[in-house]
Amino acid sequence: MSRLRKLVDRFKPHFEKGGRFGIFRSTFDAFETFLFVPNKVTTKGAHIRDAHDTKRMMSMVVLALMPALLFGFYNTGLQHYRAFGVTEATALDWTGIWMCLKFGFLKILPVIVVSYGVGLAIEFVSAQLRGHEVNEGFLVTGMLIPMILPPNVPLWIVALATAFGVIFGKEIFGGTGMNIFNPALLARAFVFFSYTSYMSGDRANVAGLMRADGVDGFSGATPLTSIADGMVEGSPTLDFNGTGVWDWIVGTHPGALGETSMIAIMMGAAILLVTGVASWRIMLSVFVGGLGMGLIFNLLFMLTGSNIYMAMPAYYHLLLGGFAFGAVFMATDPVTAAQTDTGKWIYGLAIGVMAVLIRVVNPGYPEGIMLAILFMNAMAPLVDHYVVEANVRRRRRRLIAANMAAGATNIKHAGR
Repeated sequence: MSRLRKLVDRFKPHFEKGGRFGIFRSTFDAFETFLFVPNKVTTKGAHIRDAHDTKRMMSMVVLALMPALLFGFYNTGLQHYRAFGVTEATALDWTGIWMCLKFGFLKILPVIVVSYGVGLAIEFVSAQLRGHEVNEGFLVTGMLIPMILPPNVPLWIVALATAFGVIFGKEIFGGTGMNIFNPALLARAFVFFSYTSYMSGDRANVAGLMRADGVDGFSGATPLTSIADGMVEGSPTLDFNGTGVWDWIVGTHPGALGETSMIAIMMGAAILLVTGVASWRIMLSVFVGGLGMGLIFNLLFMLTGSNIYMAMPAYYHLLLGGFAFGAVFMATDPVTAAQTDTGKWIYGLAIGVMAVLIRVVNPGYPEGIMLAILFMNAMAPLVDHYVVEANVRRRRRRLIAANMAAGATNIKHAGR
């Protein structure tokens, strides 16, 4: 490591301002800070001394994503071999697990490479044009984008989605820390509305993962898509495509790469909460809001019986689709979420309520968490504004009351 440090120090003067390659200073700085902890310290003004910086926070988020990513590799292979009918791969032994992991890794690795390649290229070009440092924000975004897309999404769509998310979700606002919307969710929204067939149904989840002639009786539809298809076609039933609660908890069903396993997502949540990177208020309130809205729909079904989707047990909503992944990794984005403690509760509750509301009321759009988070990203500054204004009004009333009490006391003493 000391040799590497000496090598970096040897070339560093050439990339400083006025050096031979000074124009690439931000690019060199990005590689240096990736390899080593920055040696810059605050020398004046108010500052906080702690061990947190952007790189450490981003690294913790990537670490928290690893359980869901590894299970996503396994589940991608599992769905492939199920389509083939290969019982050896679906058996719970080391041979089957290794077969599934290997297939999933080789299938998903190009998606991750394209996501990071396109996103980092845009980040570096933007930094060079502005003369700014390259931020570490895309370290997380580059991993999130593949994890919220179906495993069979074409690489050219991944490239387009990544470029759209980075340019219109972050760079157009000034870079990391200035963006209003979560770039990864914008990338997913771009794919959903521009290439809808690649985001739902068999084409998204198993096409290309199985032989060309298909397999009779095998469906790659996600549980939510299966219900939505029945609602749209006029034959509404709570058909979860042959899956149940245990499948949703473990994650052995079709779906986006990182969104199927509740166990893996909760492992990531534990890492984020223990390290203090994510807000427990937002996580908890998203689940509470979703559960509460589900219970309200259960009550409405008992009173009206008009929509069978309302009869689905409320806690199912927390296990299905990307709800849990969105609550843990997307809603808690420290840049786009609410900043005040009270605002975080309001922000999270609204996301949970809206996600379930969109699912049930609009069967043409089975997954509501993405739109709910994006909408509340836009509303977060307004939520914080009113929370701060309410605190100011309360403090003003307390101050007026204290002044009036002090005035009354002074008058009383003066009368004596």
